Amino acid sequence: MTDTRPWENQFSVARIDIVEETPTLRVLEMTLQPGEKVPWHWHTNVHDRFYCLAGTVEIECRAPKAMHHLKSGDTCAVAPKVAHEVRNIGSDTVRMMLVQGVGPYDYHPVGIEEKEA
Repeated sequence: MTDTRPWENQFSVARIDIVEETPTLRVLEMTLQPGEKVPWHWHTNVHDRFYCLAGTVEIECRAPKAMHHLKSGDTCAVAPKVAHEVRNIGSDTVRMMLVQGVGPYDYHPVGIEEKEA
């Protein structure tokens, strides 16, 4: 499924502001309340680069398996075709910048059978 704004129909978090958007690059500021998450998904061409501004965010990846715990000032990148889930695991609000690119954006949700493979 190609979806250029998945938060409009695939998931919901406290806030997503589009800072900049072109056909091949996007910058978002995201706010997640405690317990909120961006569910398992992957992208065909774009890297996701996360910059934590406040709170504690957990980014879990599959194939290869990895767990990233980011606090304010920390960053990590997720390569194309790597399934990942983003979660606010703390008791405070998470704010983060997400840079997505370079390439055409898509969003592929991952079913239970895919993420456990």
